[in-house]
Amino acid sequence: MNALFTIGAILFSVLFLGSGFGHFKALEPMTGYAKYKGLPAAKAGVIVSGLLFLVGAVAIIADSLGAFDGKVGTYGALAIALVMFPTAIIFHNFWKETDPQAKQNEQIQFNKDIALAGAALVIAAAFNANILG
Repeated sequence: MNALFTIGAILFSVLFLGSGFGHFKALEPMTGYAKYKGLPAAKAGVIVSGLLFLVGAVAIIADSLGAFDGKVGTYGALAIALVMFPTAIIFHNFWKETDPQAKQNEQIQFNKDIALAGAALVIAAAFNANILG
């Protein structure tokens, strides 16, 4: 992989390392928020998403540094995307907000999550292209 991809993949992954650790550091408050937003099995959801962020980020970093053949990074990026799409829809459903300020804030967070999911898919595609040649 080239240097720009490696740098970009690492910078992308650092966000999810921090977020993954944050899921465990603030497990109870995050579980409360997940319950408030109607997530079934909220605590399990927080734990699983935190683990997927951590494992996905480590996989992307390791594979972008050449530790694997691209498959690990592909799966790591897909794991992150798998969490980000439903996170956007469940936690940042701006279309349900009536307060204009809250609606704007949730739409910003929704757009951010969708963009991060898209970036994860681009990273997965780049690793996969490397696998396929």
